[in-house]
Formats: sequence, C-alpha cells, structure tokens
Amino acid sequence: MNGLLLRKKTAPGLTEIYSPGVGPIELLSFSIAELRAGESLELDTGAQEYAVVLLTGLVDLSLGEESYTGLGGRTSVFAGKATGAYLPPGRDCTLTAQSAAQIALCAAPAEAKREVGGVQIVRPEEVSGRRVGNWNWRRDVYDLIGDNVPQAQRLVVGETINTPGNWSSYPPHKHEVDNFPEEVAMEEVYYYRLNPPQGFGLQRVYTDDRSLDQTYAVEDGDTVLLPRGYHPVVAAPGYQLYYLWMLAGRTDRRMRPKDDPVHAWVKATGEMARDMGF
Repeated sequence: MNGLLLRKKTAPGLTEIYSPGVGPIELLSFSIAELRAGESLELDTGAQEYAVVLLTGLVDLSLGEESYTGLGGRTSVFAGKATGAYLPPGRDCTLTAQSAAQIALCAAPAEAKREVGGVQIVRPEEVSGRRVGNWNWRRDVYDLIGDNVPQAQRLVVGETINTPGNWSSYPPHKHEVDNFPEEVAMEEVYYYRLNPPQGFGLQRVYTDDRSLDQTYAVEDGDTVLLPRGYHPVVAAPGYQLYYLWMLAGRTDRRMRPKDDPVHAWVKATGEMARDMGF
C-alpha cells in the first residue's frame, strides 16, 4: 500500500483488494472475482451485506431455490450500465459465469438488530444515470445501489465515467462528519479502469487543514481508499476514466456530500455553460 493507493494485480478466482484492519477504512471490504466460463464462486455473506457488481461478462446467481440467469453481459465497464445485486446478511449464494466474467464484491457490516430485507437484482434499465457538472468537470454518474434498495443498511454503490481530460468529484466534496442534513459521515473506496488501459488519471485527497494532502497517479486496476477529506479526480487527455465507487455510512446512508467552500462557486457557472451550449 502506498498511502491510500492500492495497486493489486487480480488473478483467476477471488482477489481480496482491501479488508478492514490493514488500513484506515474500517467498514468497507472489496474484492474482485475473475471467472472463466463455467466456473463458480461460492459466497456466504455472514454478518455483512454485499453489493455484487457485474463489471463484465454474463453470470448466473443462485441462492437456494432462488435463481437469476443471464445477468450482466457487458464487454467493458465503458459499454453501458452495470447489473448489480444486493445481498443481505446471512445468505449463501453461488455465482456461475456463462462467459469470462469480472465481478466486484463490495461489503460492509450489517446490524443484526435491524429487520433485514431480501435479495434485490438491479438490472441496467433500473440504474439511474445522470450527467453531472459543466464544462470540463462534466461526467456521467450511475447509481446502482442507493435509494432504489431501501433495505441496504450501510452500502451505497455506483459508477462514474469521465471523458478524456475531464474532472469528477468536483467541486471537491467530503463526507466525514455526521451533521445531517448538511453532511453524513461515510467511508468510500474508488476502483479505477482506464480506456485505453495504458492511460492514467490523478486523484487528490485533502482536508481543510491540509493534515491530509496527497495526490496519486491512478492507473488501470488501481484502488484508492477515501477515509476522509475532499477527493477530486481528473482523467488524462486521450483516456476515458471509470471508477466504481462504494460508500459505507457510519450511522446513516443518506448522501449528503459537503462541497469545499473554496471551490463551490463553480456550480454557479452552470447557467452560463448551458447558454453557451456546453
């Protein structure tokens, strides 16, 4: 681990990217499964809830008598919306690849005292997509596990794609203090892919007092931990930048990011940008 940057190579089978206890993130766990056609992965959610994100490939999901076939089908994370699944605690499931598949597994502790809802499949047509920002900080954001999955206790998961040279998570925002409705404390992890894959982006993570102020060159397959601070991202010219983002709320999962007041003024340029055709 280089500060908050994880550069782990995935391999056939299950690769653990991060689990609590080895870094500053205390709630989120993140793994990548790579399956060949016909291969299966057994998963026991235990005392955690899971967001399963089909990055690429066609996959069957079975949970006892429940089965869902032919999920996913993307050839690339840049080729349309994802398919996902929310799995509550205490469930065993099997993921079987119909074709070569890459699957992201995002997990966080689930409170046993709360009433637990059931499994929910989120298909591409159910994913909320929106274009956020203006000028060179416009990006496409896709909400996979959010308000549409009310039984989730901590997890919020989605995808963002930057066009070449564009910024996202901009104006810079943070979510580290429980002060609803202004802000809600949430950990976050970004998992990056680049197109073409030799590309790169830049990720800055900083706090108001600069007690944390780090900038990382992020490459295809990198992961960045975001325990606190503002965390803007930019794609290098010539390269699309994708990241899977996963958050875990400490006491609440309502999204209330707080913008850096120094840079929040750029939001006021939206009307000007629209008038100029941007």
